[in-house]
Amino acid sequence: MKRNLNDLLSFVTVAREGSFTRAAAQLGVTQPALSQAITGLENRMKIRLITRTTRSLSLTAAGERLLQAIGNRFDEIESELEMLTELRDKPAGTVRITCGPNVLQSILLPKLAPLLREYPDINLEFDANHGFRNIVADRFDAGVRLGDTIDKDMIAVPIGPPLRMAAVASADYFSRHPAPHTPHDLVRHNCINMRQASSGGLYVWEFDQDTGPVNVRVNGQLTFNTSAHMVDAALAGLGIAFLPAEEFAPHIEEGRLIQVLESWCAPFPGYYLYYPSRKQPSPAFRLVVDALRVT
Repeated sequence: MKRNLNDLLSFVTVAREGSFTRAAAQLGVTQPALSQAITGLENRMKIRLITRTTRSLSLTAAGERLLQAIGNRFDEIESELEMLTELRDKPAGTVRITCGPNVLQSILLPKLAPLLREYPDINLEFDANHGFRNIVADRFDAGVRLGDTIDKDMIAVPIGPPLRMAAVASADYFSRHPAPHTPHDLVRHNCINMRQASSGGLYVWEFDQDTGPVNVRVNGQLTFNTSAHMVDAALAGLGIAFLPAEEFAPHIEEGRLIQVLESWCAPFPGYYLYYPSRKQPSPAFRLVVDALRVT
């Protein structure tokens, strides 16, 4: 029975990581030992669970069914073990959060730094990226997104103020190109595009005014998938960039970037921490939520 449980945990880890190498590193075993454990499980069950090639692996139909059946059970066991930290003198454990790089720097680290100093047994692991990770499948405790992009079945906790978008460029750029007066004027400008990690498409610039929303598909010489490089390109005079105003704030205040179309940029819900409604939060996780919550 013990061997079966260990091998089932090995299977779940390989299935979720999509790699024997990464799974072996996570489990603290060698890759050959992990492969042997999966083979032994398949032999005992008399069914193939994983299809292996030299370059990749994929789950068979039986493997998919097994993962769906037992994956959450291991998560529940891990959650219950974390709950036992309530019996300790101080909360402890690791909280994993996926978020964008900017919100990590501007909100999460400043708010959580005092918590880390007060509770040295709490560890935080951040996955900073611009994509939308599946926090359940990827085993994160929580994620951070803008309020209007969170699924309805998640618990959402506000952690920052409402935001506004900002269209900006350098003085040098506007010395060579007339400033736009309406969003439609942007089609005649060199705009700095954002490639969306979730869909692979280009972000459509969204504006709003009393007359209603206006969406504009812009063109330009530059496309990035990270906001920091868009800011750098705008500072270099290479075009107009469009991001949450907070990402440009110091450059606007010090005159390095000029904001346009301000009346077309209405406020929208800011950043929220979200997590599954069925999650039984550990003491460490509850402290993280309380530290981040906007009061």
